[in-house]
Amino acid sequence: QVQLAESGGGLVEAGGSLRLSCVVSGGKVSLSTMGWYRQAPGKQRELVAGITTGGNTNYADSVKDRFTISRDNAKNTVYLEMNSLKPEDTALYYCNAHRSSFPRWDFWGQGTQVTVSS
Repeated sequence: QVQLAESGGGLVEAGGSLRLSCVVSGGKVSLSTMGWYRQAPGKQRELVAGITTGGNTNYADSVKDRFTISRDNAKNTVYLEMNSLKPEDTALYYCNAHRSSFPRWDFWGQGTQVTVSS
């Protein structure tokens, strides 16, 4: 059973920083495309950042140059470093592990809340 556990969320003032962590158990981060998504109240879940098995990264335009996704295969953990936070970054942040080739999988964590005050 693959499980993803996010941590690191909290309340921070605008301009501040947070580092989210996603620890994967029961599966290998190195075999998955890992992503951080977020969902604000009344809005659809959106991709914030992703990192492939080869280490290629992609970001939503709204977070480029502020957020950095990274992966530590030895610790089976994915991180999201968030800097220069804005009130519009407030959301529930989810970690996702996805593999589109056999064996396929798609797993989600429970989410960690990030609240940015103005």
